[in-house]
Parts: sequence; structure tokens; C-alpha cells
Amino acid sequence: MVRTLKWLSVTASIIMVFILMGGALVTKTDSGDGCGKSWPLCHGELIPSEITPELIIELSHRVVSGIGGIVILALAYLAWKHIGHIREVKFLSFVSVLFLILQGLIGAAAVRWGQSDFVLALHFGISLISFASVFLLSLLIFEVDKKLDTENLFIRKKHRIEIYLLTIYTLIAVYTGALVRHTNANLVCADWPFCFNDSPFAISDYSFEQAVQMGHRFIAGILFLWTITFFVRMMKQYRDNQVMYGGSIFMIILITLQVIFGALIIFTSLNLGVALLHALVISCFFALLCYFILLSSRSASEESK
Repeated sequence: MVRTLKWLSVTASIIMVFILMGGALVTKTDSGDGCGKSWPLCHGELIPSEITPELIIELSHRVVSGIGGIVILALAYLAWKHIGHIREVKFLSFVSVLFLILQGLIGAAAVRWGQSDFVLALHFGISLISFASVFLLSLLIFEVDKKLDTENLFIRKKHRIEIYLLTIYTLIAVYTGALVRHTNANLVCADWPFCFNDSPFAISDYSFEQAVQMGHRFIAGILFLWTITFFVRMMKQYRDNQVMYGGSIFMIILITLQVIFGALIIFTSLNLGVALLHALVISCFFALLCYFILLSSRSASEESK
């Protein structure tokens, strides 16, 4: 059964990546109305009579999300039944299903009744939590046969607190990035890293969209610097632990790529491939932080004994 759970967890994680990328593709190509105001059908038809690129993108995303829902529901059920004795499994099984449903309901509500840009920006954050819960459930399944050695890891309280705060701040950065997309503020600034490099501090001249764009860049810049300092501390304190050491290296690579892809979005005038990579990298970064939270919760539990 463990082998079956492993295959199912890998499949679910891959499908979640496609769901994340599909949602980002829908947003970036303005395909949210590709099926009109109908949900789950397109224009009220089981087989649409008029095919457009926007319809194909939106309908494909709905189909993949539906398949993902079935796979994740099966994974959650089997994990609960067979390895539910592991302390985090039942919680993650519940969260993975709950947030996938919540993600679908928000998407359906946006199609049927529309939502403000500030509400729509929440959708990607919810998708991130759904992806992270499935990813963590997969890691727990692979921990069953000790492929990941975390038994001897103890994360100090001050580092646990920093991990919690860094994760929350990452969600804020993700929200502002989603807000940039939903307010069509992607290309309102001609330069990078400032909106206008020849007058970098002319903040009073910003339009609303430019303020949204530069607000995201400022928050993302702090996230980048914070991650670097966090990485240095992890290297000093946990060099002997393979999971924390390797995870920290992977984390600094991801945040560096995120900054590079963010800049390339401007330099390539919103190249679709670059924009999707930007969304994928931050998803992996957030999932890794969530794994650090899981490890931190074990250390907190051990400390309280």
C-alpha cells in the first residue's frame, strides 16, 4: 500500500502543478470568461459549439481541476486510512481536500457573479495552500520508509518563529503579485527595479496601477533580502542536517530565480512562459517553507514534552 500511496501522491502533486499553472494561464491570457457566465459547463453546453482559444484554456483548466479533485480525494482517503497514525497526515488530508474545494468555489463564483480584483487576488494564495498541503502529504508518505531523515532534527524556537513569520510574509508578497495581475499593472512601469530609473523616487506621480506594481516590488525585495539572511543562519546552525541544509540551499536558489523571472517579465514585455515560471517558482518556494513549518511543529512538540 505504501508503494501505491507514493505513486498516487506523486501523481497528485504533478496534477496540482498543472492546476496552479492552468489557473495562472487563465489569468494571464484573460481567459476567465472563455466559457461565458456558465459553470461547470461552457456557455451552458456540454460540448461547446463555438471554440475559441480562451474557451480551450478555461475548459482545460476546469477538466484538470476536476481530475485533480478525484485524485486528491483518493489520496486523502487512503492516507487517512493507512498512515493516519502519523501526526500530521489527517490534518493535511483534510486541508488538501478543503482548500481544493474552496479554490473551485471561488473560481466558480468569479465566473458566475464576478469578483473585485482584491478578492480575485486571493485565489492564487488559496491555490498555493492547496498545492502545499498535497506536497507535504506526499513528503510524509515518503518519510514512512525513512527516505527523508528528520528524526534527529531539532529547530530552535527563535528559528521556528522566523519560519512562521517568513511564510506569512511570503503569502503577502504572493497576494500583491496576484493583485498586480488582476489590476493589469504588469507593464505600467517602463523600467526595473524602479518604475522609472531616471526618477526613482517620484512616488507622488504614480498612478494606482504603478503604486500596486511598485508596492509588490518593494515587498518582494524585502522577501529576497530576508531569505538571504535566513539562509545564512540556517547554514550556520543546521549544517549537519541534510534536510535543513539541502532545503535551505534549494530555498535560496528558488528566491533568486523568482527575482530574475520577475525582472524578465518587464524586460520581455510579459512573456507568457516567463510569467508562468514566475508563478511556478514562488509555488515551490512556499511549499518548501510549509515543509519547514511542519518540521518546526515537530520540534515545538518535542520541546513541550
